[in-house]
Amino acid sequence: MFIGAHVLVYRLRRGRIFGSRGTAPTLLLTTTGRKSRRKRTTPLLYLRDGENMLVVATNDGSPHHPHWFRNLVATPRARVETHQGALDVEARTATGDERARLWPQLLAIYPNYERDRQGTERELPALILERRKNK
Repeated sequence: MFIGAHVLVYRLRRGRIFGSRGTAPTLLLTTTGRKSRRKRTTPLLYLRDGENMLVVATNDGSPHHPHWFRNLVATPRARVETHQGALDVEARTATGDERARLWPQLLAIYPNYERDRQGTERELPALILERRKNK
């Protein structure tokens, strides 16, 4: 219920309310359900890296990946909404070097990522959302 309300208010206010938590901006990520094929929208904190956006599949330190992450593994194409508008993206997991470069920046916007990382045995995937090129 809370996620649905968050998404509704975000869209109605064009990201101006619930658009960020502290210093970390929030986006809406719409994925395709891997089983249902339905569109699913999740609010997530994100980091800008040039033209790309980065999100972390923490699931609050749970031993299981969040559903949106599993949906992206099955179908990497997604839609992102920010206060600047919507765009189609392709998701990929950050490589070791990319992750090493970006992790300190992620911690700067949301230090609890470290708590989440320590609370689970799995590596928290950092996903790079790249704008899809029109062909």
